[in-house]
Amino acid sequence: MTDDDPDAGTAVRRDRFAGGPARGFMSSLAADQRLFAADLAVDRAHVVMLAEQGIVSDADAATILAALDNVEAAGHGALSSGEDVHEAIETAVIEHVGDVGGRMHTARSRNDEVAACIRYRLRADLLATIDVVNEVREALLDAAALHVDTVMPGYTHLQPAQPITVGHWLAGYEQALARDAERLCGVYDRVNRSPLGAAAFAGTTFDINRERTAELLGFVDPETAEPLLVDNTIDAVSGRDVLLETAGALTALAVTCSGIAEDLVLYANRGLVELDDDYASTSSIMPQKKNPDSLELVRAVAGDAAGAFQGVATTLKGLPRAYNRDLQRVGPHVWTALAKVTETLAVAGGAVTTATWDEAALETAAAEGFSTATGVADLLTQSGVPFRTAHEVVASAAEAVATGNNASGLTSGENQNDAGNAVKPLADDAVVQALDNATQDQLGQSIATLVDPDDLAAALDPTGSAASRGSRGGPAPAAVRESLDRAHSRYNENLAATRLRQDAVESATNRLDAAVNEYTSGEQDA
Repeated sequence: MTDDDPDAGTAVRRDRFAGGPARGFMSSLAADQRLFAADLAVDRAHVVMLAEQGIVSDADAATILAALDNVEAAGHGALSSGEDVHEAIETAVIEHVGDVGGRMHTARSRNDEVAACIRYRLRADLLATIDVVNEVREALLDAAALHVDTVMPGYTHLQPAQPITVGHWLAGYEQALARDAERLCGVYDRVNRSPLGAAAFAGTTFDINRERTAELLGFVDPETAEPLLVDNTIDAVSGRDVLLETAGALTALAVTCSGIAEDLVLYANRGLVELDDDYASTSSIMPQKKNPDSLELVRAVAGDAAGAFQGVATTLKGLPRAYNRDLQRVGPHVWTALAKVTETLAVAGGAVTTATWDEAALETAAAEGFSTATGVADLLTQSGVPFRTAHEVVASAAEAVATGNNASGLTSGENQNDAGNAVKPLADDAVVQALDNATQDQLGQSIATLVDPDDLAAALDPTGSAASRGSRGGPAPAAVRESLDRAHSRYNENLAATRLRQDAVESATNRLDAAVNEYTSGEQDA
């Protein structure tokens, strides 16, 4: 049958409202392919519970469950009628086994059925996305460990600010992704509650066991295996805040990816990093170009995700309680965002972890714009000068350096002492002179009387500047290594928690298969 067939869906609804121009408009059957497996699982759990409660006979349950096996084997494409996949499956069951198939829908509405299917599938998708987040986190941690000593420029307002390290930058994005993973896990825990058994919205007169269907479908506490329900029957069928929350968490994740992409585009533009060819493209006309196209698309997906969030919020806003058909339009926003953001995360992670950092260019850039000025101000402060005064002194010197067209303030090579041993790079004479002039003008004494020259040289050196910032979470190599140790611990905890949730779902699948087999094995033998 096609949607144009006036008899479409008559096995479930007979001839009432069987035709009319709105039928195709209302149908979500094609889009519901995503929920096909979820609906079969929900149907099976419901039928098993009905049989266990004595609401349907074991023989009828076996017949229905065998029909569901046939529907599954035929696939979604074989469904020929129905406003949605839920009605189409029920119709197919009735077509297979006759009126006994109609017992499958006892003590149930499509309202609670749909809500259960959405949560069942959404739960699986969230776990898949969390897996990708954790894979990228692990790759970032590995890359950061390789670059704890690689100095690079740090920017604020896109202006040279202070030297940091590549490892420090990578660890920062891993930490952001850790929060994204935590958000997604939190959403998962709120999704992981069964609405099945709420019926249309007011419960049912049948003696059902909502806890049993929750158990069979894996809506359980992953640690205690206690069944978890959306208790209130009105909220169970109408609540879609978990979809809104999912869209919000995906938007936050997409924004994190966009940040990674924007930084890499900027660094590539400045010659500090080269993207792997798999994440770039050439110009159609300019042969010298290597464009970061994949990262530009990563940035754009953040807008797609935000649009999905807005679509969900706008549809849900102002709906009266209980079920409304508007809700049919909510899911597609989230399904699209899930697929696109998860793919985007994989691209962003692959681009950053396969990129090649130009260490010489990074070190040179790290010295631009007198980026070590803050370290000199700190050094003066440690000698007893109030920080605000030290800030003014160094600002005056920085202005003099800039006027003298000597913004870097550093020599590029190593120097040797009298014994011929290499020592830390020395500050450029013009920079030291500018600092000395400023301290004499504002403090009435030479800078040499305030700080040790070797300490000043180290403070002016980008590598030394980064190494001096050893406070917790800072860019000093030792501090980065400690941060990475803590990050690995968080990662392992998050990974274990995710696996616990995955194991709970897998165990439920096995339970449901075993429960179904108790009925269908006899049917097959007969």
